[in-house]
Amino acid sequence: MTDDVEPIEVLLVEDDAGDELMTRAAFEDNKIRNSLYVVRDGEEALDFLYRRGAHIGAVRPDLILLDLNLPKYDGRQVLERIKGDPELATIPVVVLTTSSAEEDIVRSYKLHANAYVTKPVDLGQFIRAVRQIDDFFVSVVRLPGR
Repeated sequence: MTDDVEPIEVLLVEDDAGDELMTRAAFEDNKIRNSLYVVRDGEEALDFLYRRGAHIGAVRPDLILLDLNLPKYDGRQVLERIKGDPELATIPVVVLTTSSAEEDIVRSYKLHANAYVTKPVDLGQFIRAVRQIDDFFVSVVRLPGR
């Protein structure tokens, strides 16, 4: 990322501590200056997005990285809520999950996911994937309200 690119606010919805650590490592290794906020389940994701409970005053994310397999509300339910709400629908959502099942891919796109990325198991590949997501959403596309 070049210095003239404005950092963005990224919400990671991830219940797996190892995947969270790999995402943080990807941000740090690649000198990604974006702010990374982490919530651990679907209910907490909605609390963050609606700024309620422990997340009163939370920032509006510019990008959401969403795991599908979450406790409380799964990622599909969270995605449906985000894209069904006119206030949240413009936030790009990248499904970042271990599932490569065709039904999950199709359903995610039907629910208006902006991209679907299967998490690589290898740390180096995972870091490259996160970097590519970052490069695309920070350097290539225009985000709403920026």
